[in-house]
Amino acid sequence: MMKKWIKIVLWVLIVAAAFAVLIIANYTNQAKKSRVPFMSIHVEGENAFLTEAELLKRVKDKHLFIPNQSVKSLDVRKIEHFIEAMEEVKSVKVYKNIGSAWFVEVELRKPIARIFKTNNKSYYIDDEGNTLGKSNLHTARVLVFSGYINEKLEGVKVAEIINNDSLKSIRKIDDIYRISDYVCNDPLLHVLIGQVYLEKSGDFILTPLVGDQIIVFGSANTDEEVKDKFDRLKIFYKEAMPYVGWDKYKEIIVKYEGQIVGRKK
Repeated sequence: MMKKWIKIVLWVLIVAAAFAVLIIANYTNQAKKSRVPFMSIHVEGENAFLTEAELLKRVKDKHLFIPNQSVKSLDVRKIEHFIEAMEEVKSVKVYKNIGSAWFVEVELRKPIARIFKTNNKSYYIDDEGNTLGKSNLHTARVLVFSGYINEKLEGVKVAEIINNDSLKSIRKIDDIYRISDYVCNDPLLHVLIGQVYLEKSGDFILTPLVGDQIIVFGSANTDEEVKDKFDRLKIFYKEAMPYVGWDKYKEIIVKYEGQIVGRKK
């Protein structure tokens, strides 16, 4: 019986000592000075709106991180919410590790087109159909749209327009998204098409990066319409242009259903 009590006392002492060590370690850790965070910024493709240096500067300017502040005073949840609210950011995770290390992992939105309105203000649209304000730091190399574009773009979500019958018939942002999304995801068109102009009539005019012709695309009311027109255009570029030359035509017209017309110079 005595041996049993001795064992119980020993286990109690061991557990108490372990708790004491943890408390002391936690207190010591909380008193440590925070270092600059380990940052990881991911974006699909080459168009990154935000660098690690700029992100850290924004956090510092908001006084959410001060070099050499204690680990205890570092509010990673507040920092995460602040970064999450940035329009360039798709997702973010901020967390501490044992010691004074802390980490910021960010995934950025992927821009696929830049839109210039008639008042010369510009916005980007990402691969999920969200509009983003123009970055003062970086200019993404994406498809450029200009022309008769007057509608409100700030904070617009294409999905909300496409699913609203009263909006999709009068808004052009969803048509712009259809064209840019298709071009961005097609290897040939991605390197071929550089600019798109929206005429007052509602027709889209595409300008290739090779040759000096224009492509009269017309409307882009549905995904099926856009795919059909681009399929015809790709056949023309692959099967006709190598034989007749890139400078033979001044216009390539795909706006009419089932047709492709080349107007010679």
